[in-house]
Amino acid sequence: MTLWWLSYPLLGVFAGFVAGLFGVGGGLTIVPLLFMIFTAQNFPVEHSMHLALGTSMATIVFTSIASMRAHHSHGAVRWDIVKSFAPGLVVGTLSGSFFATWVPTRPLAMVFTAIVYYASVQMMLDFKPKPHRQLPGSFGMVVAGTLVGIVSSLVAAGGGFLTIPFMVFCNVVIHQAVGTSSALGFPIAVAGTVGYIVSGLKTSGLPEYSLGFVYLPAFVGVVAISFMMAPVGARLAHKLPVKQLKRAFGGFLALLASKMLHGLLS
Repeated sequence: MTLWWLSYPLLGVFAGFVAGLFGVGGGLTIVPLLFMIFTAQNFPVEHSMHLALGTSMATIVFTSIASMRAHHSHGAVRWDIVKSFAPGLVVGTLSGSFFATWVPTRPLAMVFTAIVYYASVQMMLDFKPKPHRQLPGSFGMVVAGTLVGIVSSLVAAGGGFLTIPFMVFCNVVIHQAVGTSSALGFPIAVAGTVGYIVSGLKTSGLPEYSLGFVYLPAFVGVVAISFMMAPVGARLAHKLPVKQLKRAFGGFLALLASKMLHGLLS
């Protein structure tokens, strides 16, 4: 057991750096890796994915704060977007986190993989939005936030894999999209963590040291290191050219989706 606990801080190094670099909260990195670690630890098959999702969501609360502070210092957080997105994100995330507990592990993992592939292709092809396209009005932002919150809770991500392409689609500069996404990850993470804890409290067969669907040793190990690494990734993000950052983000998503798909097919 001790050897497995040592793997969590190592995961935190990578997750924190990626969270800061791409503004994704770290969930896209943590979910597939935690799923593999929990499976190797012989956690109950029917709960492994849900534990990975819940634990990932809890870590994003802290990595999003660290990433948000770093991007804010570069003036890259659009707080007007955060305010209009946040209400829908909270409602959608709470709803999705309760719904996720009723979905079997394999279909849940397949949905995760398909969504990540879609976002990857969009970013790597360097999609060029029409010059006149802008963000929708208040109602449209609430609807968009609700949809993003639902999907984000199902895959336990900070929403960056959807909010960044959405903002870029609406002609928000990529560096601002990344910075704003890091701030949007916080309300998603708080609402999602509450949902996964509450929905898992009455679930039997969970491993020791679990709080609902949050596995506390993994949560502590990842957060302790990722909180320090997120600012490092954020600083690098603001040194990269726009096209290079978009393609790097798309490639990163493709690698994660491919790894998850391999695990599903093996």
